[in-house]
Amino acid sequence: MSLPRRNQGPDDPELVRRLSRRNMLGVAAGATAAALLGAATPAAAAPALPEGGHGHGHGRPVLPPGRLGIQLYSLRDKVSTLGFATVFAELRKYGYDEVEYAGYTQGSAGPISLSQLKRLTRDHGLRPIGSHVGYYASDPAAYTFAQNLDRVLDDAAALGLPHIGTASGPWRYGSTVDGWKRCAEEFNRYGAAARKRGMKFYQHNHSEEFSFASDRPDVRLYDVLLAETDPDLVHLEMDIFWAYVGQYRYSVRPDGTPAPFDPLDYVLDQPDRYPLFHVKDGDRDDTAVPYGYRMTDVGDGDIDYRRFISAVNRTRHGRHAHHWQAEHDNPVDSLAFARKSSAHLHALRERRR
Repeated sequence: MSLPRRNQGPDDPELVRRLSRRNMLGVAAGATAAALLGAATPAAAAPALPEGGHGHGHGRPVLPPGRLGIQLYSLRDKVSTLGFATVFAELRKYGYDEVEYAGYTQGSAGPISLSQLKRLTRDHGLRPIGSHVGYYASDPAAYTFAQNLDRVLDDAAALGLPHIGTASGPWRYGSTVDGWKRCAEEFNRYGAAARKRGMKFYQHNHSEEFSFASDRPDVRLYDVLLAETDPDLVHLEMDIFWAYVGQYRYSVRPDGTPAPFDPLDYVLDQPDRYPLFHVKDGDRDDTAVPYGYRMTDVGDGDIDYRRFISAVNRTRHGRHAHHWQAEHDNPVDSLAFARKSSAHLHALRERRR
């Protein structure tokens, strides 16, 4: 195994609960009538972008035009009560260009088919950019890559998704190097199947991916995933918040020796492997929060998104090859979070060099 030059499964019960919730959202292909969702409204010719945020000025915007999306898991409460159409209309007003699905019903206010969801998304001027689907389950009928790959890809194709991925980590066979190699083989197979349909398969990280192999405490598991997956078949969606939590938790090996890393370095080493990002913010807190960061609305935390996005923009095709999805797992007010996050990211300006 050839590891990148940098140097136990998930132990957070809340994380396990959250991932299980995401995987249970499921799909409602073939369901009828979206009447309860409200009629689709035409997209505005040019959405009015909110004002405000930090880092404003007169330089070039840090955020590339047409590349701001949102992970709809953040808005699941509004989708379930107001319906997709109302939520999509608000997102377009806030200046969003894309959406990433977290299941295709999300408890919406009525049944909806894939064709109706696709039409609602596009009628509101939004592009569907990707979706999270479970990796595996014990139920052979489960809606996961391992159990029902063809159905997952059929649905993604019906929605016109350019990317289809999972928020599940490669823990299926444990936390050993060989266990992750086995998962990498399966990811390569899913990636090859997706590629045949013109899509990219991707994996979304949490913090535990940056931990160390239980049988090789000198080896970071994320490095195994990168080394053992084909870069043409398996792509990554870096959740930037969880990557920084991983930096906080796993910059020292189990034997106490330092193993520092910067999440941004992974992207700069292989920018083509990261078409998607989750833009999630956090307050650094070494005392009251077990994992070093308290999740916040984008712009209210300590993660330097001007630095991060600007650095990615400077890579080859950087301003045209990546998509930035705002997310908050449990916002106090999800629509306010969406509005504030867009305002902050649109206001960021590059520093003069």
